[in-house]
Amino acid sequence: MAIIELQNVTKDYGNNRGIFTINLSIKPGEAFGFIGTNGAGKTTTIRHLMGFLKPHTGTVKINNLDAWKNAAEIKQSVGYIPGEIAFPDVSTGWNFIHQQAALLQLTDLSYANELVNRLQLDPSANIKRMSKGMKQKTAIVVALMADLPILILDEPTTGLDPLMRAEFIQIIKEEKAKGKTIFMSSHMFEEIEETCDNVAMIKDGKIHTITPISTITANKTQQFIIEFSNEQDCTRFMQEKFPSIRVNLATASVTVENNTLNEFLTILSMYSFNNLTEQKHTLQEYFYQLYAGGPSHD
Repeated sequence: MAIIELQNVTKDYGNNRGIFTINLSIKPGEAFGFIGTNGAGKTTTIRHLMGFLKPHTGTVKINNLDAWKNAAEIKQSVGYIPGEIAFPDVSTGWNFIHQQAALLQLTDLSYANELVNRLQLDPSANIKRMSKGMKQKTAIVVALMADLPILILDEPTTGLDPLMRAEFIQIIKEEKAKGKTIFMSSHMFEEIEETCDNVAMIKDGKIHTITPISTITANKTQQFIIEFSNEQDCTRFMQEKFPSIRVNLATASVTVENNTLNEFLTILSMYSFNNLTEQKHTLQEYFYQLYAGGPSHD
């Protein structure tokens, strides 16, 4: 049974703005990625999950509860990082953390302290004077500290440096190992690729594809970058049957697709080349290819 479910959800703001006939079903313990360009509908979808918006049509349910009607009850089991962080009028990060802990009736702050240390956060700082990264770390601590079973994360690493982003990914992997259900929107493809089981791409307010991450990264069609010793061999190789994706005659290099490795290597051995590199399939590449074209479906 789905723990997060959206059925035919539409919020139409006019002029093709909004989300349209969104259908998503997320199982308990699943880590689900949500990607799309700015304005595609990611945050609007997440605001429906959190009960901040009421759909014009369709239903949004978490734990089989209506996200709009039962928003207060649902929030007791959801850790949430908003896409745009706005803190209340409190003096320090610690004040905000303690305030949120009180709302959740959380008395044990040991996990909060662990997260503070791992994220190198100084919660004694004045919250209004914090950098974007420090505010983001504070939001991460508050979302995770109560060890709630569902995490809804909207661009959770905005403003974090690469070191802290890597630490966040490790934390999310640990949360997933605990059996948490995770719904994460991110423009950082590595975060989705390393932590999620499935990923949906939203385009123009509609779900374009829903795909297992393993399917994307385990594509049987391999890509190779070949750097030839001379332009003549590069030009001659382009006449072979392997589809060329990119060609740079100035550097005598070509990127090709291939799904018959032995035959490919046999033919390549008849040419003079300096380097052969396999190009791994990534979520970023998959996203760019899909976003460039192809029909949308709900």
